[in-house]
Amino acid sequence: MDEFKHYTVMKNEAVDALNCENGKIYVDCTLGGGGHSELILQRIQPDGRLIAFDVDNDAIKASTQRLKDYKNLTIVKDSYTNIKKVLQNLGIDKITGGVLFDLGASYHQFNKAERGFSFAKDAMLDMRFDTDADFSAYDVVNTYKEDDLVRIFSEYGEERFSKRIAKKIVEVRKSAKIKTTLQLADIIVNCTPHVKSSIHPATRVFQAIRIEVNQELTNVKNTLNDVLDLVGFGAILSVISFHSLEDRIVKHLFKYHSQKCHCEPNTMICSCEPPILELVNKKPIVASDKEIKENPPSRSAKLRIAKCIRVS
Repeated sequence: MDEFKHYTVMKNEAVDALNCENGKIYVDCTLGGGGHSELILQRIQPDGRLIAFDVDNDAIKASTQRLKDYKNLTIVKDSYTNIKKVLQNLGIDKITGGVLFDLGASYHQFNKAERGFSFAKDAMLDMRFDTDADFSAYDVVNTYKEDDLVRIFSEYGEERFSKRIAKKIVEVRKSAKIKTTLQLADIIVNCTPHVKSSIHPATRVFQAIRIEVNQELTNVKNTLNDVLDLVGFGAILSVISFHSLEDRIVKHLFKYHSQKCHCEPNTMICSCEPPILELVNKKPIVASDKEIKENPPSRSAKLRIAKCIRVS
């Protein structure tokens, strides 16, 4: 296997937020290179327990090797969307310590050409976090209706030329399937106006397709709601997101479940149950200047933290 390269974003900030304690149960929903997991494990010795999820075979191989000396770790080759079922099968009723999410694709996924996440090098259209999954970027580009392409480019990529790009993709694929990252990038470049920008014209469309392939936004929303049923009193939710769409979901969910009342303005008597969460930070924590200099993609990271104050 090629060397697994992964920069752990806001490692100390995200793990400090968990207030790690010996004897408690923690979950790392996105194992990746194992940086966050390793720091958690160091802090919960000797009797704490960590359950770490990932669907990426490369990440699991690398982290299994990196963390081989820790006996209180369980690595699960599964999507964090199945957290309820997995924890039930492990005999875990409540997450007593906390849960960490480091959302988005990893450095390794973006830079391993054959994974098809980037147009920096030519590769088959793929973009699957889970390489065992059947559905890939190729399927989105070559089978989605024009209206559906417009929708995902607009919603997930916030691409202003969505209609033009979708129309051109449908036109091109009538004569031959679009198979590679550079083919797709060239189509986008050639059908959109040349605007002076530091961002490549294909960036937003590639982001949108990746989100669609991996159902990232739906998964985040559903899993955070599931986690609210699993956390014990005092447990912490520590969530790092990398683009505005993810951050918006986290922000709104945290805000909603930390509010004391959801009644209509003209309601005479409030019957709302007490809030489940307490916001630890009202504004997101961002990476330090030093970290951004070491790892420029960190500049888009936002960390939101909430504490469970009522067990649902």
